[in-house]
Order: sequence, then C-alpha cells, then structure tokens
Amino acid sequence: MPTPDSLTTASHKDFDLEVVSGSWPSDISGEMLFSAPALSGALPYGIFDFGAVIRLSLNPGTHGAPDGRFAWRVGSIESPSKRIFDAMPEVFTSSPVGYTSPFGAPNSSNTAPLPWGDRLFTTWDAGRPVEIHPGTLEYVAEVGHVDSWGGPSMFGDTVLPFLFSSAHPVADPERDGLWTTKLEPVMEPTFGMRPSVVWWDRAGTEVKHWPLEGIAFAGSTHTVSQTRDWVILCDSGNFKADPGEMFGGERTVTIDDAVPVWLVRKDDLLARPSGTPITPTCFTVSPPNGHFYARYDDSEGISVVWEGMDLMDLALFIRPDDRDVHGNPVNPASVGLYNMAMAPETITEIQFDPESGKVLERGLHRSDWTWNLQLSAMDWSTEGLSEPTLHHVNYQGCRPGRITQRAARLYEDRIDLARVAEETPGYLASFERGSMELRSRWEYADTSDLITSPTFAPRDRGSDPAASSYAGGEPGGHDGYVVQPVLSDDGFRVDLFDASDVGAGPVATLRGTKRECVPLVLHSAWMPTVDTLADAERLRFSDELSEARLAGLDDDQRRVVARIAEELDG
Repeated sequence: MPTPDSLTTASHKDFDLEVVSGSWPSDISGEMLFSAPALSGALPYGIFDFGAVIRLSLNPGTHGAPDGRFAWRVGSIESPSKRIFDAMPEVFTSSPVGYTSPFGAPNSSNTAPLPWGDRLFTTWDAGRPVEIHPGTLEYVAEVGHVDSWGGPSMFGDTVLPFLFSSAHPVADPERDGLWTTKLEPVMEPTFGMRPSVVWWDRAGTEVKHWPLEGIAFAGSTHTVSQTRDWVILCDSGNFKADPGEMFGGERTVTIDDAVPVWLVRKDDLLARPSGTPITPTCFTVSPPNGHFYARYDDSEGISVVWEGMDLMDLALFIRPDDRDVHGNPVNPASVGLYNMAMAPETITEIQFDPESGKVLERGLHRSDWTWNLQLSAMDWSTEGLSEPTLHHVNYQGCRPGRITQRAARLYEDRIDLARVAEETPGYLASFERGSMELRSRWEYADTSDLITSPTFAPRDRGSDPAASSYAGGEPGGHDGYVVQPVLSDDGFRVDLFDASDVGAGPVATLRGTKRECVPLVLHSAWMPTVDTLADAERLRFSDELSEARLAGLDDDQRRVVARIAEELDG
C-alpha cells in the first residue's frame, strides 16, 4: 500500500494506550508532544490546515489515564485565527498554499512543538510561534507584536498578519531567548524572499529583527540552528511556491540541487538596533535539506548534521486526478498529502569555516535503503547539544504509490524510475556524530506500517540541580530511549528503544486499548512534565487591533473580532 489510509480518514481524539509487549522501564518520564494539521479536507494541500497539539504521557496513570495506561490527549489550537475561521468560515478562500480572507491569512501553527524550559510553543513556517498551556494544551498567546516584527511579510496590514517565518526556531540557553526568522518579498536584484534574523528574549511582547543585507532567494527558512556564538540559516530548497500553480496552472518550479547557507554572529546582531541590516557569511551546500542541527560548542569549529532531502519536493501535493508512477489512480486517501521522496537521501556531518568560507565534509551516509528520511531524535539538553554522541533518524522507505506521474514528468531529467518501482521497508537508524558511521538500525519490514517522528527521552535521574531539566544521566543521545510512533490501519502503536542500541529492537510497545488509528502527525519533541502556566507578560490579541487593521471589515466581521478579543482578554 502507498501509506495507511488512516493518515487522512482517522480523526484526532483522546484515548489510552497499554503495554502489549516487553516491559515499560521505570527510568523514563515526561511527555512526548506532537504537532499536526487538522486535515479537514477543505484545502487542496492538507499541511496548511489548522493545527492541533498532542501529548503522549510517558508515565502511566497520568493526565486522566487509569493505572497502567498511557494518556494520548489532543488539543485544538484555538488561536485568534482559528476562532475567527470558526465564526465565519464562508469568507475564507482556500488555495494550494492555505486560506486567505478579509481578516488576513490565518496562522495555522501546525508543524512542530517547541518545549522551552517550563513553557510550550507550537510553530509553523507561515506564522508566529504560538504559546500553549503545557498542562491543558489550551491556546495562550502569539509571540511578538506584529509592529516589532517590522510589520507583516505580505498581504497587507490586516487583523490576522501574515508572517512568513520558520517552523523550527531555536532557544538560546545562555541568552534565554529565541532565534527565528522572517521572510518578505523583494524585487532586487531579482524577485525573491529577503530573510531577517528575529530575536525574542521571552520577557515581553516585542521582538527584534535584522535583515540580511543583499540576500534574496526563492525558498523558505524551515530550520534555524545555532552554536554558542553563531546563528545558522539556510534556504531549505525543498519547498518553493509556484505562482502559476496558485492561479490554476500546472506546476513548473522545481527544487534546487544546492542551497545557500548564512551564518551571523549573535553578538553582532544584538549590538545593533532592530531593523538594521547585517551582512552574513555565505556558503553553499548540497543536497537541499529540511532540517539541520549544529553542535552547540563551537570551540573546535562549527559542526552541523545536515539531513539531506534528495529529490524531495514538499511543494508537490497529490490531487484527485493524479496517477502514481505505475500509472494507477492514486489512493483517494492520499489526496492532499505530499509527494514522497524520488531518490534515497543523504545525511552528512559538515563543518563550516567562516574565515576561509569553506565547507568541510566530516562524514556522510547514503544507501539504497535510506528512502524518505522523515525526522530525527536527538538530546536537546544544553549538555547533549554541546557534546552529542548519537543522532537517531527514521526512514519511511520508498513509497511508489505516493509518487505521482506528474512529479516524475516534472523531474524526468533527474529521477531514475527504475529505483522507485517497489516499496521498501522503513528503518530507525542511529549514527555516530562526527563520522556519521551507522551504529545500529531496526527494520520495519511490514510496509503497511509508516513510522513517523521519533523523539529522544533522556534516562530519568531524578532531581539534580546541577543539570538542566532536559538532561539525563549521560547527555549526548545514547543514554535514554528513542520513542518511535508507528502509524497503521491496524492501529497506532509506539515502540520504545534503548537509545544505545536501537538495532536490538523495541524494549516495549504501546498500543491503543481499542486499536485506535491516528491521522497524520508531523514533528515531535520531549519535555519534562509541566502542568502549570508560567507567569509571564504576553501579547493580547486586542493589543494589535487598530482602526487601520479593522478598516476593510464589514459590521458583522468587526463584531466577530470584538467578541473574540473580549473572550481572549478574559
């Protein structure tokens, strides 16, 4: 089968899981969090739909689950965007890149959870980070007044500002702030997007931003990474909007073979007034990527794991009239999902040298089995990022049923059709940091299983004031567990692996008590258990409601905005 039908036919709901094999260890704790789009069917491309946040409790008998059971709990992100849409869905127009409306473009916040100390945020490439209550999963606030972002990226100054940002901001452990991006269109030297670095110190309701001088590109800044001294941005390269397609034509834009990377010193940014342009140090790297992760300690160089996405065009989505590469009509349950990888993918550890401008390869892995590099699991503690040991990655296998003939025609000079003829197994794999040597792997031989975003849970060492709340006994990625969710029409399950040897197979498996299925979920993350909302100053929806932003609304639309502002202020 191409992928489980339940990716689009199942619905998000609460349920409990139980151990069905192995023994659940006593030294695991905390929560696994997921972001997901609602997949309502109202949009041609489902990944632009409104977001949900999901929490899997790794301790039994918590968050409403009975003794011996594990709670899977779902919260809809009831942001101003979602509340306005629910009040007046008839004025929202759908397109291949989401909704537009008289209120502006909504912030769907559906891609990644971002735990940060005792606070929880969710993110999206086309909106500001959104804060969520870590206990109740309820909406709390958006990050940064739009004026402090330098105004919206495009589409005018509206009630719902469009801010083209990053799905993966990164928290700075030493400066206690958040690094992210903003993109806005420019016409010189050619049409493209100009990136800015954005900084939020999480103590207030404003951000700072610094445009990158002389930079324009066609893609997105899906990931932001950092070392102690540097912010690292790149053109993800694997998602490029096609204006012709947005106006009803056929897609002609393709992804790049190589992408630009930009490094900026943190201190150089923070020393400048907000809005002041800065010139980055520029590099070029191949292949394009979705995600990259730098070693925080840069005393011996700027070392980055580069998760390549070879021939993975995330802007291509499956339409009802598509046929797969074998000429068969696509599975109706795949409509609205993305076209999957058309080649095996590459993972590399590289080193950037800002002095010489050179990119040095430290280690690389690409094999016949490395299809559809999905997502990775790593130790996100400051200690683990400073001295990483293992990097865990899952591969979903080759999926010809989710590769369309339309995509094959678009990439006919770059795709080897013989290599996409058969389905192949998925794998969870561990790589040595630095060399990228394969340490171990586990095969998911049943191709009806689709493994999705894993996460690393550190081994619980109890309360230790000398370590961060995210650190385990031996930080780095080897001392703890890899939590691997498995999507299947036979019922969702969760495999738990000893991070030091995933090739030994799961030490325990959870399954829903009624073999419940779970729809598409995107990124995941681990955080310690936090049930209360941190005391902090936060932006209110009403703080941005000027007469100029309300000017384009009729009386009924104004009443909706006023009611929702009153609800949220209350």
